Amino acid sequence: MPDTTSDKNLLPVAIEDEMRKSYVDYAMSVIIGRALPDIRDGLKPAHRRILYAMWSMGLMSNRKHIKCAKVVGEVLGKYHPHGDAAAYDTLVRMAQDFNMRYPLIDGQGNFGSVDGDPPAAYRYTEAKLTRLAEQMLADIDKETVNFTPTFDETTTEPSVLPTRLPNLLVNGSAGIAVGMATNIPPHNLGEVVDAAVHLLRHPAATVDQLMKHIPGPDFPTGAFIYGAGGIREAYRSGRGIIQLRARAVVEQMKRERERIVVSEIPYQVNKAKLIEKIADLIRNKKLEGISDLRDESDREGMRIVIELKQGENSRVVLNNLYAQTQLQDTFGIILLAIDRGRPRIVDLKELLQAFLDHRREVITRRMLYDLRKAEERLHILEGYKKALEHLDEVIKIIRGSSDRPQARERLIARFRFSELQAKAILDMTLGQLTRLDHSKILEEYAAIKKLIAELEEILASDDKKSDVIVKELTGLKAEFGDQRRTEIIENAEEITIEDMIADEEMVITCSHSGYIKRNPVSLYREQRRGGKGRTGMTTREEDFVERLFVASTHDYVLFFTERGRVHWLKVHAIPQVGPAAKGKAIVNLLQLDSGEKIAAMLAVRTFDPSRFILMGTVKGIIKKTRLDAFARPKRGGIIALGVESNDRLLSVVITNGSSEVLLATRQGKAIRFKEQEVRPMGRGAYGVRGMKLGRGDEVVGMEVLDQGSILTISARGYGKRTAIEEYRETHRGGSGIINLKVTDKTGPVVGVQTVTADDHIMIVTSQGKIIRTGIDDIREIGRATQGVRIIRLEAGDSVASVAVVVEKDEAIPSSV
Repeated sequence: MPDTTSDKNLLPVAIEDEMRKSYVDYAMSVIIGRALPDIRDGLKPAHRRILYAMWSMGLMSNRKHIKCAKVVGEVLGKYHPHGDAAAYDTLVRMAQDFNMRYPLIDGQGNFGSVDGDPPAAYRYTEAKLTRLAEQMLADIDKETVNFTPTFDETTTEPSVLPTRLPNLLVNGSAGIAVGMATNIPPHNLGEVVDAAVHLLRHPAATVDQLMKHIPGPDFPTGAFIYGAGGIREAYRSGRGIIQLRARAVVEQMKRERERIVVSEIPYQVNKAKLIEKIADLIRNKKLEGISDLRDESDREGMRIVIELKQGENSRVVLNNLYAQTQLQDTFGIILLAIDRGRPRIVDLKELLQAFLDHRREVITRRMLYDLRKAEERLHILEGYKKALEHLDEVIKIIRGSSDRPQARERLIARFRFSELQAKAILDMTLGQLTRLDHSKILEEYAAIKKLIAELEEILASDDKKSDVIVKELTGLKAEFGDQRRTEIIENAEEITIEDMIADEEMVITCSHSGYIKRNPVSLYREQRRGGKGRTGMTTREEDFVERLFVASTHDYVLFFTERGRVHWLKVHAIPQVGPAAKGKAIVNLLQLDSGEKIAAMLAVRTFDPSRFILMGTVKGIIKKTRLDAFARPKRGGIIALGVESNDRLLSVVITNGSSEVLLATRQGKAIRFKEQEVRPMGRGAYGVRGMKLGRGDEVVGMEVLDQGSILTISARGYGKRTAIEEYRETHRGGSGIINLKVTDKTGPVVGVQTVTADDHIMIVTSQGKIIRTGIDDIREIGRATQGVRIIRLEAGDSVASVAVVVEKDEAIPSSV
């Protein structure tokens, strides 16, 4: 083989240098020539070539549609040397009203749908320009923009369109180049025009001032922008993320059922895939409470119907839909465009200013063109005037000439016509020349002179040019402007776990050995006094249900330990495991010290500083602390009160600071005194004496008195109601008075509650039985009595706990 290294035409090049140079050339070709829009007309080369090709073909809005195949062929043959599929896809997108806020192509036939259906083949569809697209091409034949040779140099194409429409903002743009991307959302035409006019009149306007006219994007599919923070960030810096949310309403159905109807979805979300995703979530039990899902969309509009099961909370289901599907989506804004041949990220003001600068240049070039044409016409009219003044002689010269050149030379020599004037006269037939109307020529001459003066005046004044831009923009708004479709919610809150959980009342039970669970109040049917109850928790033989109370799923639960520490947990974090299950060990939910047991649980909705937590121990010590002192417990808990080694915390209640307090003991004593006798203390304090106890006695209950009566329950299932008035008021620290006559038949007192006749109570036994009964079944009797049987107990069983059941929408005594 010959040695090619000696060829003088070959130069050695390092392969890494050649690869680097070739890749940079490729990258710039993609950036400038394909993927990114021009900041002036908002178009990529492919879009610009399609619009220009259709304009060249005469496919105006007042003409009939023609086959898209012919348009694609024209574009590929003359301007765009790429695949027909890419060109057709670009054409289709400009005709889709769910993609373009203001479509630039009027399509006829199947151009796809919001369900992701593909368009028909280009041999079936037809297209022409819209009236708005014509505004982008207006004056293109007046030398308003530069033209460059096409790929084969057989013709030329515009490097940018002389658009009157601020298209980059109005219709937006999206594209991925090499190492960069753009994602500009569409906006409302009227709002963009208002902002452009304001910037034109106030060049020093800030982005925030412009946002008074453009509050945010306006998507063709409507829906909501949830939160304006991302909009402000994007308009100020060129980058930002906004949250889109579907428009959904809740409609009432028969039998107290509801349905969610979605009429608008976020921009560029595929409706068919959205419905499929919802169906998958329902099928996989990840989305509950939905009985039916169907698409009722038609030519009148979108309508996705989601029917709910009876009793389901529509707000919770909707929040779950927002969290798990594209009914809530995000849109990342990147204001990146080609500006003076270079890609750069701009803010809102720079984007508008670039369009206005382009319009100023287009108007200047258009007026220079119009001025030149007017001066040429004026020159011709001057020739006509002179010809009319010597019409007979002009005709004689023309008739007497042997040919056209001779006639032109004689006219120029005799009347000093210019070449253009002589040619214009000779281009007219003798009949036309003899019919020239002197008055009409003078009128046109005067009009042309006026036009020239106006054009020269505008060209000499930037303010006059601005007036022309404003007039064109306001005319554009008047003709094509419409109402905003996308509603903006200024302040958006993130969907929390509470938003996806129904706010309903729960029965929370805790066993002696520390197992906790929750179940809806509605799960426990009401029984008459004396019934056997139902299984409420499965426990081991040595375990028994010790504590029961009612709280909402959105409440906080403060867990107070016997040693005086408090831990914090949400109700919905407590497992819901059914009435017969034992629940979950509290030690797995809280960070408790070894041997530490829960003494009391308190449901709290808000930490109101005007409220207090009143704590009582089995040794009769009582303490009051402001509620807001417990608002921020640490992971391992915080101190609630100091407890002596031979004492333990028994009860915790919420007070308003001016209530009356009742302490009741196991041996049937009770004391009533004013809460004001207990001053507020810090969390670390030990408290003061609330009641003097007899030998072997201890406090079993502490209640805040407001209205109703005192319910006392004994270990053998006996109970009674006693009017509050029968407990005389004394001072704290006393021995108290008789509350219940304790005997072997009744057993010791296990609990006291303040109740009203409309209340219901839950009684839990040590073997896990639960009975629910109305208070009106328990008659009101005196203090020094044994009471009546509330529940029949089996051998070895005893009452462990009692709690008042509060129906939904009523105040919960243990929560605030």
